[in-house]
Amino acid sequence: MKKLLIILLILFMIIIFSIYALFLNNRLRLKNLIAFNKEYEQYLDKTIYGTELATLINKVTNLNENNNIKKDDKNYYIEDDENSIKIEIKMLLTEKTYPMEEIYNNNTAEFVKYFNIEQFKCTSIKYHDKSGKISKMMFEQIE
Repeated sequence: MKKLLIILLILFMIIIFSIYALFLNNRLRLKNLIAFNKEYEQYLDKTIYGTELATLINKVTNLNENNNIKKDDKNYYIEDDENSIKIEIKMLLTEKTYPMEEIYNNNTAEFVKYFNIEQFKCTSIKYHDKSGKISKMMFEQIE
């Protein structure tokens, strides 16, 4: 009888510790998600210069590369459900929206050369449904 009670008590403790470990893991995942998103949400409704936008494009490109995000035939990243991030830039002069890959693939240094003191504003941010991470940022050139 004592052996059965000890076995049940041990099983109960294992279950309790497993539930607690899952709770801690979920809490840590949520904390990391909030920190990750906050890094990019700071740009929402904020005006930045072209040099900072070029830095952000490089950062997002590196992140996509590290997450092994696939590319299409135009060398543009294909959005996935969890980790991809896209940046789009709407330019005043051409009234066109350019994907970040076009700037990155055509030499970010050239973008900085011509748009370093131009101002851009992040007008929207979208999130992945599956992971909750940021999936897309829209910047617009302002006068």
